[in-house]
Amino acid sequence: MTVHELSRTEARRIAVRAQLLDGSRPDEMLDVVRRLTLLQIDPTAAIAPNADLVAWSRLGSSYSPADLNAALENRTLLELRAMIRPSEDLALYRAEMAERPGPAGPISWQAYRRDWVRANDACRLDILDRLGSSGPLPSRDLPDTCKVPWKSTGWTNNRNVTQLLEIMVLRGEVAIAGRRGRDRLWDLATRVYPDDPVVPVDEALRIRNERRLCALGIARARGPECPVEPADVGDAGEPAVVEGVKGTWRVDPSQLGRPFSGRAALLSPFDRLIHERKRTVELFEFDYQLEMYKPAANRRWGYFALPILYGDRLVGKLDATADRKAGVLQVHAIHEDVPFTRTVTAAIGREIKDLAQWLGLDLTLPH
Repeated sequence: MTVHELSRTEARRIAVRAQLLDGSRPDEMLDVVRRLTLLQIDPTAAIAPNADLVAWSRLGSSYSPADLNAALENRTLLELRAMIRPSEDLALYRAEMAERPGPAGPISWQAYRRDWVRANDACRLDILDRLGSSGPLPSRDLPDTCKVPWKSTGWTNNRNVTQLLEIMVLRGEVAIAGRRGRDRLWDLATRVYPDDPVVPVDEALRIRNERRLCALGIARARGPECPVEPADVGDAGEPAVVEGVKGTWRVDPSQLGRPFSGRAALLSPFDRLIHERKRTVELFEFDYQLEMYKPAANRRWGYFALPILYGDRLVGKLDATADRKAGVLQVHAIHEDVPFTRTVTAAIGREIKDLAQWLGLDLTLPH
């Protein structure tokens, strides 16, 4: 098979267009989720919840969070492991769920988790019984009859029910049926997931790799393990090399040779265009870290700085905060990685104004 030779510019344009961030905006929220395959859920909302911010970056002010909530309520979209996915995609995961727990892998935590669930099987059955009779329920309404507590040096220590529920999701036994405020509501998976024919594991993995490559445009065949959503795509697509970047890539052949028109966009720190930082450096030569966990004095760009896309380049970061009590979107700084031209400044300014309008906040700019 021919190995496609791409310049960095061509590779970037493929990535931007695949992520629906080029000049031709999509029209429908569901089309966006189906094309991207997921919207990541994250509790940080310095500006807006991540799922909403990613959708707004594609759709602009025509996007309403109410549309996303409605799709979750009617289960056109479903939540799986902190990712919002099209409900029809659950058929690509259920065969893998049915095989769990399976043999423990070579990593010590895999063996620990397997043995911990076995030791607390009575609690697992108690949860299934309670959900079967009374679900959907928040985790605090489920019995903790674990004989062996969950051990962790982090915040999950002794959070037995929530840890067991997460593992039961992996086994396809329970699912998130909705939310009440910030509380997840749990129910039996058979009452939440669509009754579609289950896709066999090997075929499902192939389809998931192909869909992921379609969403990313260009990606590595192999990469570091990412337990929820991989960044690599296996043998999907066709091989490619990128000028000035070591190693081979896989590229979506449908993206090759297409014309490109760009625009300005403000991205969530969790946006899939920049989610894999190594790929971001290799293709975009863009230095970025989410700094909300750093002491304020050590931050270069801000607590929740938004990467700024213009055309096929990541050109800077927007340091801003949505102060809902004061009713303002406070822009603290606009960091320019490259000097902005008047055209770039104007385009980014329009996006910032659109963000404030979408949030329903007044805009306050730095002096």
